[in-house]
Amino acid sequence: MTGPATRPVVVLVGPPGSGKTTVGELLAQSRGVAFRDTDHDIEVTAGKPVTEIFVDDGEPAFRALERAAVATAVAEHDGVLALGGGAVLDEATQQVLAAYTAEGGTVVFLDVSLAHAAPRVGFNQSRPLLLGNPRARWAALMEARRPVYEQVSTVRVLTDGLEPAVVVAQIEEGLTS
Repeated sequence: MTGPATRPVVVLVGPPGSGKTTVGELLAQSRGVAFRDTDHDIEVTAGKPVTEIFVDDGEPAFRALERAAVATAVAEHDGVLALGGGAVLDEATQQVLAAYTAEGGTVVFLDVSLAHAAPRVGFNQSRPLLLGNPRARWAALMEARRPVYEQVSTVRVLTDGLEPAVVVAQIEEGLTS
């Protein structure tokens, strides 16, 4: 094999409502590369939506599919890659991201406050980990996940009140600096 290995231009991580899909699609378009979302990959593999995987098979089954989807996407995808909000909690995924950044890859933590995530997420029923009291669940998830998002990322962008294009511009700055 000659030349650099295939790897994503950037990997986006963050909680539900941080803008991973919207920003990821825009960033991919601006860079002329493909966008890939591991949640979509999981749905294709499982043949059903993420919510049904959680209900039918349970969270451990979903996390196993997610671990495999992330490892495959980081190894194969050469565009912009968005990970599901909880993917970074898996130790194997943390190792994949550490190896990716050690090779010069960029992991962007799209940070967002509850006040700004709420209208974006809508706290609807398609987000299985937010069932019950969605605001309290989101806050608890974010409290648990924030240190991991910070640990695995090389760039952090606070998306509160920013248009997606501005977030993309900040990511672009992080990619060139």
